[in-house]
Amino acid sequence: MSNNSDGVFGALHHRDPVVSENPGSANIYEFVEEKHIDDVKSMESTKQPPKLQRKLKGRQMGMIAIGGTIGTGLFIGSGSTLADAGPAGALVAFAVMGSMVFFVCTSLGEMSTFIPTSDPFNHFGARFLDPALGFAFGWNYWYSWMLTVGSELVACGIIVQYWLPNINSAIWSVISLLVMFSFNAISVRGYGEAEFWMASLKVSAVLVFVVVGILTVTGATGGEFIGGKNWHVEGAPFKDHIVGILKACIVAAFSMQGTEIVGITVGECANPRREVPRVIRSVFWRILFFYIASILIIGLVIPNSNPNLVSASGASDIAISPFTLVIKAAGADWAAHVMNAVVLVTVLSAGNSGLYACTRVLWVLANEGKAPRLLRRVTKYGIPLWALGFTSLCSAIIFCISLAGNQSVYVFLINLSGLTGMGFWLGISLCHWRFRRSYIAQGYSLDDLPYVASFFPFGPVYACTLLVIIIIGQGYSTIWPKFDAVSFVSTYLAIPLFLVFWLTWKLTKRTKWIKLMDIDLTSGTLLEMEQNGDIEVFAQEEGGWRKYTKWFHRKSD
Repeated sequence: MSNNSDGVFGALHHRDPVVSENPGSANIYEFVEEKHIDDVKSMESTKQPPKLQRKLKGRQMGMIAIGGTIGTGLFIGSGSTLADAGPAGALVAFAVMGSMVFFVCTSLGEMSTFIPTSDPFNHFGARFLDPALGFAFGWNYWYSWMLTVGSELVACGIIVQYWLPNINSAIWSVISLLVMFSFNAISVRGYGEAEFWMASLKVSAVLVFVVVGILTVTGATGGEFIGGKNWHVEGAPFKDHIVGILKACIVAAFSMQGTEIVGITVGECANPRREVPRVIRSVFWRILFFYIASILIIGLVIPNSNPNLVSASGASDIAISPFTLVIKAAGADWAAHVMNAVVLVTVLSAGNSGLYACTRVLWVLANEGKAPRLLRRVTKYGIPLWALGFTSLCSAIIFCISLAGNQSVYVFLINLSGLTGMGFWLGISLCHWRFRRSYIAQGYSLDDLPYVASFFPFGPVYACTLLVIIIIGQGYSTIWPKFDAVSFVSTYLAIPLFLVFWLTWKLTKRTKWIKLMDIDLTSGTLLEMEQNGDIEVFAQEEGGWRKYTKWFHRKSD
């Protein structure tokens, strides 16, 4: 991994050109400098479009990334991986999927620091692949998170009803929507601060869980010494071998969805050159600790034959979630109430982030003429309020559908978002493959990139391979042992819907696949934004923690 910010700050216009081994090669700094000089007058005379405000700080982005990693998939659904694959198989599944997410995030980090945008899925797809694919990526991402926000509203009502069963859950769902809307409508700093504290609570919950789990395993809480005996029961340590691991991989992959939201925050990051590489670098360690440590503790304390591991799947099952069961094993009868509060914050955080992501993606689509222009409007605080209001309204409609007597329509709509997360990750990996190949083919030096993803081309190829396997294998239960036509269609409907978006834009706009040498690598870059004054150039901080981590953030040779 590389971060070559040294020598850039304070000397942007006087940087020595990079000498390439190819005499005819281009240098990106020369192209950007010429473009800046030639266009400065026209930029001053042209009315600037409405812009977002870069108010997100490094600590907020770090916690937003962590918040995207820790969700209900970990707190409630992680037990099913233990039941499917055994304690060792679950660890392997989360390790494999964690490595895949790491490569997806490094791919996104390299592109996002080079070209900061609030909608990397639409923008990078249209810029590095085909404009029609960018259109499809953008709209699919919007409707996926819009549906997710609607489902989180339902979950909020169910969670609060655990304490107040006599009050209609719809009331709490409406209050939750108003809270999410308020966090996003005040300012991007308000959203970032809300996510910072909610993510902090989730991190604290996992830390406490790991400590309590260790004490429980060793018998320090007053119970018997458990040790590794649950790794020697029937079905452990590996259950159903490779089949069990593949089933657990599917659950693990869906549990980790949301980590890509950090790529959207780049569009409002105060200092993307410094902060984005730091956040991306820490992804692997977050996944390693929060998921691997948690799954290890669950596998040590709870035998994989426990029926509650399979039963716990939704917000109403918090009393039998693996986290609750582990804390109860330590003698804490109040565990269900504590975990219910943690899951409530987790659901609010997921909805808050989903609303933020939808709003920014829709705003970018509107600015590019791919959505109604009305949604381009931004308040003086840099909030795309019309896009926020439209998204909130659509999520509220999804919530209202859930109140209908027949739940089949609601379940069908929610299933539409099932595979889209995998599709976004696949798109990111493909875009990175094309971006890096084009960057080298056009003669640019990797030394000019603010951040360089390691292990290219292995990273994107590895991620793409695993994602294709996950997408295909997601519907195995609808085919075997008995074919279920309705479940099969609802599981894979996201694929034809994506094709509809893609073909509609491709046929109406007659777009073509972009050749490597025709990919635009000069406009909208971080360097251009710094030179135009759109992004402030920050001096690299030294001292204290920065000095301690300097070795970790050093430039790769």
